[in-house]
Amino acid sequence: MMNKIPMTVNGLKKLNMELKNLKNVIRPKIINAIAESRKHGDLKENAEYHAAREEQAFCEKRIKEIELKLYNAQVIDIKNVPFNGKIVFGATVSVFNINQNKKFIFCIVGDDEANFKEGLISVNSPMARSLIGKKKLDIVLVNTPSGIVKYQILDIQYI
Repeated sequence: MMNKIPMTVNGLKKLNMELKNLKNVIRPKIINAIAESRKHGDLKENAEYHAAREEQAFCEKRIKEIELKLYNAQVIDIKNVPFNGKIVFGATVSVFNINQNKKFIFCIVGDDEANFKEGLISVNSPMARSLIGKKKLDIVLVNTPSGIVKYQILDIQYI
């Protein structure tokens, strides 16, 4: 049995869109590429055929991966979570990096949704693990590859 995979509503939409694209666009293109390359004779030395088959294997693996994640998804819509003043999965958090004298805004999301450049941090990241359960004005210490970084929580929103 697999554990439930926490996911935001946006994360669910993105995975569903990727799955739809893989099944309805990518898969048929690969099937056509395989059919075309078969027409070129000897399959043993047909690079196009082998490349298409490799792409097909990757595509099918990704489809199965997404289907499994969707099956095990625990979708959390932060807008439906009563605000209790604490940082939870899906919360948007404003923090002040005391070491760098800089403000950052992060949203805590599932592993598949994480994109640091967009301010989306994985619930399993050291940053998110340090923030979960904390309240406004708390000071948190985050163990990073470059050492311990001190943050103060400025704001928490369930948006």
